[in-house]
Amino acid sequence: MNQRKAILCVVSGPSGSGKTTLCQGIRQEDHFYYTVSCTTRKKRPGETHGRDYFFLTEEQFSEALARGEFLEHATVHGRSYGTLKSEVIPKLRAGRDVIMDLDTQGAALLRACEDDEIRSALIDVFILPANLEEFRQRLSARHSETPEQMDLRMNNAREEMSHWPEYQYAIVSGIREEDLQALRHIVAAERMRASRLLAAGADQI
Repeated sequence: MNQRKAILCVVSGPSGSGKTTLCQGIRQEDHFYYTVSCTTRKKRPGETHGRDYFFLTEEQFSEALARGEFLEHATVHGRSYGTLKSEVIPKLRAGRDVIMDLDTQGAALLRACEDDEIRSALIDVFILPANLEEFRQRLSARHSETPEQMDLRMNNAREEMSHWPEYQYAIVSGIREEDLQALRHIVAAERMRASRLLAAGADQI
């Protein structure tokens, strides 16, 4: 790990595309730190503070924002979400790769980040459903949305998918293991990028 700079891998895609499952899958088998985001939404059954999210009040979130503690933040469905700098920068400096599950707003903020350390580490991947009908069927299988909620989710998905050309990589989703393998290949290639090789490592060749 000390022969190259760490990478910051951002994975985006519409809700239900499988991006969270992919992030969790590659974290379990590789040298990745999966960031924990902050949110002002209510904790759901089974969720744990510090493992699933850092659950903050609106006041706590606003105070952290005013102190400049967020690397990126966005408002989604009336709730605030954000990633703390302390969840990312110390890991990158220690040589540990970081993976983040972000919406298109958050990914755009990272691309526009003025911090050279973040910009040089950043790679971004968009998970595209094979087609909208298959995506609708995947969501329907959850049996968790009313028809009105399903229509809203589909409209949001269309808007999110319009941003895929802004990403460096896109994976057209299929079988989960194939998607995970595609992400592994992207990560492997980025780890071998010459610009990430540290001088100390190059001197030993």
